Amino acid sequence: MECLGAKEPDVSLTATRQFLEEINKWTSQHGVSPLSRELAVKFLMARKFDVLRAIELFHSYRETRLKEGIVRLQPQEEPLRSELLSGKFTVLSVRDPSGASIALYTAKLHHPNKTGNHVVLQALFYLLDRAVESFETQRNGLVFIYDMAGSNYTNFELDLSKKILNLLKGAFPARLKKVLIVGAPVWFRVPYNLLSLLLKEKLRERVQMVKMAELRQHLPRDCLPQHLGGLLPLDAYSWNQQLLAGQNGRIDPVDELVGIPFEDASIHVPGPESMRPQELLTHLGRLQRSGIHQEYEELRKEAPPGTFHCAQAAYNQEKNRYGDVLCLDQTRVLLLLSQRSDYINASFMDGYKQKNAYIGTQGPLDRTYGDFWRMVWEQNVLVIVMTTRTDEGSRRKCGQYWPLEEGGQEVYGHIAVVNQRVDRHSHYNHTTLELHNTETCEQRQVSHFQYLSWPDYGVPTSAVTLIDFLGAVKRQQRKMVKALGSQWTGHPLGPPMVVHCSAGIGRTGTFCALDICLSQLQDVGSLNVCQTVHRMRTQRAFSIQTPDQYYFCYNAILEHAQRQAMTFQTSP
Repeated sequence: MECLGAKEPDVSLTATRQFLEEINKWTSQHGVSPLSRELAVKFLMARKFDVLRAIELFHSYRETRLKEGIVRLQPQEEPLRSELLSGKFTVLSVRDPSGASIALYTAKLHHPNKTGNHVVLQALFYLLDRAVESFETQRNGLVFIYDMAGSNYTNFELDLSKKILNLLKGAFPARLKKVLIVGAPVWFRVPYNLLSLLLKEKLRERVQMVKMAELRQHLPRDCLPQHLGGLLPLDAYSWNQQLLAGQNGRIDPVDELVGIPFEDASIHVPGPESMRPQELLTHLGRLQRSGIHQEYEELRKEAPPGTFHCAQAAYNQEKNRYGDVLCLDQTRVLLLLSQRSDYINASFMDGYKQKNAYIGTQGPLDRTYGDFWRMVWEQNVLVIVMTTRTDEGSRRKCGQYWPLEEGGQEVYGHIAVVNQRVDRHSHYNHTTLELHNTETCEQRQVSHFQYLSWPDYGVPTSAVTLIDFLGAVKRQQRKMVKALGSQWTGHPLGPPMVVHCSAGIGRTGTFCALDICLSQLQDVGSLNVCQTVHRMRTQRAFSIQTPDQYYFCYNAILEHAQRQAMTFQTSP
């Protein structure tokens, strides 16, 4: 590449080739398009063509975006578009004397009650990615100004600041030359001490708190914006406007880096820290129950990466079984043919290498039976998995939303449901239902599986019975997809499987996590429970409700592995 200069062309070309060979083994394994040479150079230049460090950066960046749910960025759509044009974040039109780009974040313009962290981080990722497309920025690095001048405590969020620093400290493909925190108010000293603990020593040296009057000691006068403290003139963020004007129809190439091809793929693909069964056993033995519970608590502390506006709307409140169990706007299922609200408390959830493998939802309420069956029809559902009884103890956990007895028939909205057959097993019932759409005169079959041996908030006494149940469910899904033949043109594993308990997060999350982990174990011989649950919670918030359910996942996987007489071996 001519742009790399003539000093060390052999070194850079060799490093680029080695980097691409290694990364494209990963992309090939996980069904992602090969990495482009241009993107490879971006990661390599950020680590001075140290191949191993660049590979580490690649995976750190990919995992960070997955962790924060920053995928499929649509800069022309709200609320991201407004955030990009707010002036809160921009890249200045001037550079420092070494040629480094100067990125500016204006704290005064952030209002936590109006804009969630998720949208702010989306904007930061998007604009920094675009800035680092410049070869000059790749070569000369980035100076980040955190402008706190004139900001109040109401403009500050400790969690957001942590996330920004985590991004800058090693999860972004740019040479970070320095971070200047300008005009920090007195009250910021304690939070800053907390934030500095997050930083590695090398980065801590690059982060400096400076007064406004001292800023020109770090950057020459002609590099500085005319006004700091949230008073930027309009032309100071014209870079943002020009950028957006050129983005129409553009697919963000970084989406592929995250391991998600733009059209159709799952967030559940093997990550760099997967464990083989023996390693899982060692991990469990080292941490014991208390350590696994603590691992779960760390997951539980993470805020959901999205918003709940639709679920919280006054006219949808009565459709939620529990006021504190809501579905994310970003992954909720929309009722396509509804004449009123399109809302149902249900979320699309990916399976192992399968986008939208499940619909995680609450147990239907009497007043939402029609919505539930409308969703089943519109999403071409073949299998419904129910992991609760309708009543447990003295509490109603789920409505009786289907005709219970063979030959029974009920009408829910415009869907008539007929119970054709009930097959009773020791731990579950399998009911064959026939749906009749009274508006189109079409009919379909749906299999309904109800697991009967799972206590609320608890775990099954035996993993064997639940895994056998999971196996029966998946066999039936495959059988019904095969029966559709050429009528089904979607993913080979079929349309989404509806999974619900009472709230749609505890037993539902545990069932889905087991399916994902066991599918990966069967496919590549390794898995990662923590990674799987973390990713799952970005789609169905709060999935897996208790530490014991999380601990049960580990034990169930090991019990299954031992039962299958798998050969325990450590990683080569």
